[in-house]
Amino acid sequence: MSTTNENILTTSLARELAPGLLRNTIDERIVRIRPMSTPIDQISRCAGARSSKSMIVEYYSVDTKPTSARLTAEASVTIPSDSDVPATVTLHTDRDTIFDTSETLLVPDSSVSLPAGGREPMRLYVTGRLSEAAGGGVECIVTNIGENRAGCRIDDLPAGVEIVRMGRAAAELDVQTPQFAVLPKKANNFCQIFKMQVEQSTMQRIIDKEAGWSFSDQEEAAIIDMRLGMEKNFLFGTKARIDDPTKRQEVFLTGGIWDQTPHTFKIPAGGVNADTLIDLCREAFTGNNGSRRKILIAGTKLVEMLSKLDYTKSVSAGDTVVKWGIELKEIRSNFGSLYILHSEIFDQCGHSADGFVLDPDYVTKYCHTPFSVEKLDLRSSGQRNTDAVVITEASCLVLRYPQAHMRVVGASND
Repeated sequence: MSTTNENILTTSLARELAPGLLRNTIDERIVRIRPMSTPIDQISRCAGARSSKSMIVEYYSVDTKPTSARLTAEASVTIPSDSDVPATVTLHTDRDTIFDTSETLLVPDSSVSLPAGGREPMRLYVTGRLSEAAGGGVECIVTNIGENRAGCRIDDLPAGVEIVRMGRAAAELDVQTPQFAVLPKKANNFCQIFKMQVEQSTMQRIIDKEAGWSFSDQEEAAIIDMRLGMEKNFLFGTKARIDDPTKRQEVFLTGGIWDQTPHTFKIPAGGVNADTLIDLCREAFTGNNGSRRKILIAGTKLVEMLSKLDYTKSVSAGDTVVKWGIELKEIRSNFGSLYILHSEIFDQCGHSADGFVLDPDYVTKYCHTPFSVEKLDLRSSGQRNTDAVVITEASCLVLRYPQAHMRVVGASND
């Protein structure tokens, strides 16, 4: 009776039929190695990676539609004497395109003097948007001026005043409204090929040994050094394609998440106090539709300032929690909870007083070449009497909702 190996599950067969299986297993083992040293890489591995067929990763990022705009020119309200003719105003803002017909608006810093006495902010109803050829602008009706206009007075709106979008107001017979659209922005990043060579024969067990993944000191040190380098690129790398004049080959450099968000909070020159921390939480959690729990990864100086604060009822120090294998200190505010994590990567890269607020729900890792190990036979090739392995991963990180994340820039780095 003959036997065959057709039905035997081997590493090569598993790699061919289920390529994600071994990759996920390897990632699960990698994250056990000093997770506190590389939090960005740690979180992205725990969340799982998406496969990329190309070294150039193209993706769409979407932010919520802005809720307000500011006037770029002074606006004056026209109040006709005929009570049947509405009072109107034309607004020129820095974001005219966010306003649509039938929307209602609020001008919080304006003042309308009512005939019956008292004052209140101006309310508006959008009747249309002028074309660029007509000079642009948003045409509105002032809604809190009734038929009795005697003694009613409205101050002019100076440039810089904020205009806030409220709800739409449809007529009884309206079936349709102007289409709501937030167009995603197409962006791209480059996968960088990270490599590390270890000349130690036992390294082949990373893939070949099914029972587990054991490390010698040299193997563990190599993985740690590789991840530390990746962490710096994932944070502060610059996206670029360069030609290596020696190798005569193209090299891809990945862009870090530090430059992927337009959202920045600057710490005042006086440093961090309780009011500054509340302002930081407000900026991190409002206006971006992100999660209610985010991570502030910070350099030594920033963590030191946060640690010296006397917390109040509005902002309190919570418990220490462990997530993604990382020990995090929680700060609770009325806006949301920040998990504080110290990272020496910021110190090493010149950002000791800075930090980065990461929304873990909206960061994605792409892998062109998942973490893999290739054995080199240097003995047979006559180079060295060793068995060597090369560890490789080609990957990048992208922010799906850039506005949900935030740079925190220290006073010394303004």
